[in-house]
Amino acid sequence: MIHLMVNGKPRDLEGPPDLISFLESFEVNLQHVAVGYNGEVLEKETYPQIILREGDVLEIVRPVGGG
Repeated sequence: MIHLMVNGKPRDLEGPPDLISFLESFEVNLQHVAVGYNGEVLEKETYPQIILREGDVLEIVRPVGGG
């Protein structure tokens, strides 16, 4: 079990998942998301290389339509 902070809230996960699997588990469209990882905004090309670890901090931002 690992403990993360996701959008300011604690979250516990089984094992160390990769970032793409984690995002897909929430049905996040990878084309329309920005991810902050431990204080840095990630380039989409790096997503496959990221393995989430104990204590990581994620900020997941999706566009919101409206008017």
